[in-house]
Amino acid sequence: MSVFFIITNIISFVLKTHQNFRIPSITVSYDPHEKQTIDDNDFAGAIATFKQFTVPHPYFFYVDFACNIFFTIELLVRTIFAPSLRKFFRSPLTLIDLIATGAFYLDWITSDLVVHSAQADTIDFLSIVCILRLFKLTKHFAGLKIIIQTFKNSAEELLLLVFFVALAIVTFAALVYYAERIENNPNNQFTSIPAGLWWSLITICTVGFGDMVPKTYPGMLVGSLCALMGVLTIALPVPVIVANFSNLYSHTQARAKLPKKRRRVLQAHEVKVPSVLKHSKYRGKSDSMIPTDDENNETKITPTTRLVQPQPHKISSASSHIAAFFHMVQQQRQQPPMPHQVP
Repeated sequence: MSVFFIITNIISFVLKTHQNFRIPSITVSYDPHEKQTIDDNDFAGAIATFKQFTVPHPYFFYVDFACNIFFTIELLVRTIFAPSLRKFFRSPLTLIDLIATGAFYLDWITSDLVVHSAQADTIDFLSIVCILRLFKLTKHFAGLKIIIQTFKNSAEELLLLVFFVALAIVTFAALVYYAERIENNPNNQFTSIPAGLWWSLITICTVGFGDMVPKTYPGMLVGSLCALMGVLTIALPVPVIVANFSNLYSHTQARAKLPKKRRRVLQAHEVKVPSVLKHSKYRGKSDSMIPTDDENNETKITPTTRLVQPQPHKISSASSHIAAFFHMVQQQRQQPPMPHQVP
């Protein structure tokens, strides 16, 4: 049900910006100092109508209203049954719901007060947040979870990529600015280094809109080096990201083949150690056997943790066998020796 309302709300948000689904907003003005002639008759005052603005069709309001009513009820229910309100309101998806739903109600309340003004444009801009509700679909599609987790695991590589791209953008923007000034160039488009930042970014990303191009040979040389540098810079971290995605995808496929009761076993960081095992005698002697404590003071096993966990059913079974063995030996010792029979 939630997926249906999310998709419906986004489709409505997109379609109501199309001209075929908008109607003109008629503005009527009256000027008492001008005269208006109708059928050769002069009248004091003039009435003028303007159709400068268009507004979405009223049907879109009813669709958005129904969707936001559902989102409001869902948000209230999730707030009531949330185990921790602090974690719930710190969740990005919750913040997206609050901003998007609040923007709709704010637009509805102030629609008659701020018409075609800067405040109305600001409220309309906040409604863009409803598109971010697509991230809520990650709960229903495993592929989206894998992609998001891949970017989380590749955060260091992505930050390194951003650093090198920013360094290359500034460097080549300065180089092309001075390269275009070496020779006489009356059609120089690189009037400053900030103006060259746009060209450098587009060239490094191998897009090349063509709105700004170097005209001199030194500038062309700098442009060629900038394009080659962009290919090398962007291509270097791609194998690491692909490897992380492949590992997560293989792990997800392996878990999907297991029974539902055993799928949680592979999540080592989610396994909680019983309070009995917190004693040092149950821990190994390796340095890697270091459990982590969460907010509830419950020890969790990290992926590198190895704890010697006794299994109660196996211990009880072994103890019963040992006790039966010693009992049998004791009975044999208490029995009198058998007389020797001579044939």
